[in-house]
Amino acid sequence: MTIQTQTDSALFIASSQQILSEGGLEVQIGTDFDEYREILLRDRPRQALGAPFDPGLQNLNEGNAFWLTGRDLDGDLMHTQAARLLDLKHEDLGGYMFNRFREFPPAIPDIDLDRSRFRASPGARNITGRVIYHGEVWMSDKPGLFRGNGLSTVLARYGLLTAMQRWNPDYIFGFMARTVAFKGFAERMGYMHNEPGALRWFRKGSDMPMEGFLSYLSNEEARYLLEMPVSDLVTLPAAKAA
Repeated sequence: MTIQTQTDSALFIASSQQILSEGGLEVQIGTDFDEYREILLRDRPRQALGAPFDPGLQNLNEGNAFWLTGRDLDGDLMHTQAARLLDLKHEDLGGYMFNRFREFPPAIPDIDLDRSRFRASPGARNITGRVIYHGEVWMSDKPGLFRGNGLSTVLARYGLLTAMQRWNPDYIFGFMARTVAFKGFAERMGYMHNEPGALRWFRKGSDMPMEGFLSYLSNEEARYLLEMPVSDLVTLPAAKAA
C-alpha cells in the first residue's frame, strides 16, 4: 500500500462504505467511459459529459482513468466524479495548461474558446510529476438524506483515496467556479489550496467572464487528509460510532 498501512486503508474504506450505506447510497467505480457516458445520458441529462472524460476525445482506459457514481435507495443517480492521470514529469501544470486549457472547458454550452484564457497561479508552477485531474463532480438536487450531512464529503474523500491507491500521484487538482469556491466547496472536497484567477471563460455573446479557481493538494497533504477519521465528516446519528 502506498499511502497508509494496509490496515489503515482498509479501515477508511470500510468506514466510508458503512457510512454511505447508512445514508442510503451505493457506490460504483468503473473505467469504461463509454458506459459512463451512457449513464450520464440516461441519468444526468441536464449536464453533459465533460470534454476531459469524453472517450471520443481522450484516450481513457483502466490504467489512466476511473469514474465513480453514487445512487440512492430508489436507484436514482445522486453523485458523480472522475479522475484521470496526467504525465507531467517534464513540465509543470502551468505550462501544460497554458497550451491545453481549452481541453478542460466547463460543461456548459456556447463557450467562446478564442476569448477565454488560462493564467498560471503560483501553485500551478509547482505541480509536476504524476498528476491527477479530478473532475465531473456533480451532486443531485433531489431532496432527502443526501444533502447537508457530510455524505458528499465522504464521497469526495473516497474518490481521493481511490486515486491515491491506483496511482500514488504527486498532486491532485481540479478547477472550480468562483461561485462554488466561495461556498467552501473546495474545503469540503478536501483540497488544501484554492487559487483564484486561474481561468476566465467567456460565453459567446457575453462580455461577463466566469472565473475558475485552481484547487489542489499534494501527495503528502492527501495522506494527511485521509488519515482523519471519516466518521468526523458526517452528522448521521448511526455514523457517529463508525
